[in-house]
Amino acid sequence: MNLVNLESVSHAFGPKALLTGVSLGVEAGERIGVVGRNGGGKTTLVSIIAGELTPDSGRVTHTRNLRVGVLAQRDLFDPNAPIRDIVLGEQAEHEWAGDAQVREILANLLGDLDLSAHAGALSGGERRRTALAKLLIGDHDLIVLDEPTNHLDIEAIAWLAGHLSARKSALLVVTHDRWFLDAVSTRTWEVVDGTVERYEGGYAAYVLAKAERARIAQAAEDRRQNLMRKEIAWLRRGPPARTSKPKFRINAAEALIADVPPARETVELLRFATARLGKTVYDLENVTLHAGGPNTGPLVLDHCTWQFGPGDRIGLIGVNGSGKSTVLRLLSGTVTPDEGRLVQGRTVKLAHLSQELAELDPTRRVLETVEEVRKYITVGKKEWTASQLLERLGFKGEAQWKVVGDLSGGERRRLQLLRLIMDEPNVLLLDEPTNDLDIETLTELEDLLDGWPGTLVVVSHDRYFLERVSDRTVALLGDGRLSMLPGGVDEYLERRAAGTAVSARAASAEPVAAAEAPAEKKVSQKELRELQKELSRLERQLDKLSEREAKVHAQMAEAASDFEKLGKLDAELRDLGAQKEATELEWMELAERIGE
Repeated sequence: MNLVNLESVSHAFGPKALLTGVSLGVEAGERIGVVGRNGGGKTTLVSIIAGELTPDSGRVTHTRNLRVGVLAQRDLFDPNAPIRDIVLGEQAEHEWAGDAQVREILANLLGDLDLSAHAGALSGGERRRTALAKLLIGDHDLIVLDEPTNHLDIEAIAWLAGHLSARKSALLVVTHDRWFLDAVSTRTWEVVDGTVERYEGGYAAYVLAKAERARIAQAAEDRRQNLMRKEIAWLRRGPPARTSKPKFRINAAEALIADVPPARETVELLRFATARLGKTVYDLENVTLHAGGPNTGPLVLDHCTWQFGPGDRIGLIGVNGSGKSTVLRLLSGTVTPDEGRLVQGRTVKLAHLSQELAELDPTRRVLETVEEVRKYITVGKKEWTASQLLERLGFKGEAQWKVVGDLSGGERRRLQLLRLIMDEPNVLLLDEPTNDLDIETLTELEDLLDGWPGTLVVVSHDRYFLERVSDRTVALLGDGRLSMLPGGVDEYLERRAAGTAVSARAASAEPVAAAEAPAEKKVSQKELRELQKELSRLERQLDKLSEREAKVHAQMAEAASDFEKLGKLDAELRDLGAQKEATELEWMELAERIGE
């Protein structure tokens, strides 16, 4: 049974048509993920389906007594209202406290908040969790979520995906979080060029199906081009004044020429040259760091020693407030450690993408903000102007003369990314780089980072992006250390669920008790030097093993027809693999001890 039906719905924003003659329906129990370019009409579509927006034309019908719950991108609360009243309404405490589902929702979304606090004191992330809790506690036939994962940490996103998958209500969700899409949706809608393309399955199935559709469309376009060339050749054959050509042939050729598919706006991030990076990037030596400044705010690092080496690709995770952004600011030199020291390599050329984007002057034009970095740059063998690069990133024509303050969040993010990579850094610090970016731009950014030869440290709640671009996962677990997690995000969630990680709130709530607790035994400076020497020895050993592996592979290629020799080389290769695995395990154990 369809809960909502759209018939020939069209809607425009100013001169731009967002939806044109769209007809579709939402069935009971269906879980649909909505994707598409920023500004392409996703929010317009779900607002029309939810009944919050009346289309310019067409018909929208809801089943009788349909209960629709909507999470909009902006949360409008009375700043003087207590959180408890916003979320629970007039329910008495014994009513909601006796409901296991309500308790679960409150524990996972608002467990660290005082329900008697007023909404005006909430941060952006806390407001988002409050709005989500209010929605999920209600009973709905259709839940409509517009960017529900914004401001949520990895742990909250994982819980939300599990909760939504267990509900019986229909779901319509707009999000750029591809892991979340795959976890909750059974169908995918793509809003593109005023239409809605429908696909079975979540994000992974959508990508495969879209690639197949693109292949078929390209084959059809190739056939059209061949026919067009033949028809044009036929029309040009013979004297120009000859008018005896059959009219249907002329009409057919004109139709082929006119039937050119509209050009799609594309975004492309180019691979700029990267300055050479030496052996030392960042060394943290016995660093103590607080989030609010010297000895104020939550403790982020407690006598921590760590090394960020050349070519490291590190994903930094932790709950909101654990100090991830503070660590990036430490590496960028914006803040200094309370104790200990940070050693930065001489060859480091840094680019830091912050969450705030405060370095973009809102009064300047888009082209001016890029030209102040560089007016020309050489990529490969070709020289590009700032204007040409902006075109590659989706800023075409008059868009380059927009005032920065008038740009959308996604456009500002793209602009800042271009400014950063134009300066050809060899160390990238990215703080929530996926915020406001659509999926197409995200895939371009991932493709760019795939070939990035420098050092990369990423803070992101986008699990798909984090696992895609980083090789190692490091967590702030509230114990003052940088903890390496070989199991990645899954291990982090397991440790959080098992209670072996300390929340940022708990870490800062009882400073007296923490001071009275017996101090953990620290690694002495002498032991630290010995451990670092051993770590360097293991790294050299790994390099030698990798070189030997490469030589064996080359020898196997040369001895392709000598089966006896191939057998010996294959046995040696397996032995080298076993040695390498044992050495890597030993290296990880040492790295953990150094981080203690």
